[in-house]
Amino acid sequence: MKIDTKIIAKIEKEAKEFFVGASGCHDWSHVQRVHDLALRIAKKEKADVNIVRIAAYLHDIGRKEEFDSKGKISHVERGAQLADQILSKYNISEEDKNNIKHCIHAHSYRHGIKPETIEAKVIFDSDKLDSIGAIGIGRAFLFSGRLGSNCLYTGREKELVKNAGSYGFTKDDSALLEYYFKLKNIKNKIITKTAKKIAKERHDYMAGFFKRFELEILGKI
Repeated sequence: MKIDTKIIAKIEKEAKEFFVGASGCHDWSHVQRVHDLALRIAKKEKADVNIVRIAAYLHDIGRKEEFDSKGKISHVERGAQLADQILSKYNISEEDKNNIKHCIHAHSYRHGIKPETIEAKVIFDSDKLDSIGAIGIGRAFLFSGRLGSNCLYTGREKELVKNAGSYGFTKDDSALLEYYFKLKNIKNKIITKTAKKIAKERHDYMAGFFKRFELEILGKI
């Protein structure tokens, strides 16, 4: 069943309310970028554009609660619960609702849920692409700055990256640690052919930046 574009607009409006006062690295602008990338990739990969659009708008609605709880609340679990409440108001088939919720559940690889549908793969890739490249660099500094970390360099990045439990919500979480721990590996997790091409270019730009960044910090260039 085709989803009415008026329904999509209403869901977009509802989703936006969850991002009032959100962190700069996971605010509404992130959602908009993921939406636009997902739409671009969905068309190339022959995915259902309407499901992709709705899933993009809803994929991070649980993020603020996760950040405020310092990770005690899973944003994918909470996001899927909130999405279920929103989707129940509209004339959308159960199959499509389940697909949208699967997209939300599967967009974060840390939770171990593999994207099974093409729509979930598109959302996964689009979300990951927004964490690398020039925009990824900016978001890494926003993230570490909000935590109160020395967002330039702590000197402990290579030590801390060995311990996954130390990453996420502490003052040791510098932008460089974000790169070592997560961002440099993103391109290898991308699924769709279309997104892989985008990921390579973004990764190369980002890797070059952080290489020079560290060398400048250490006074080597």
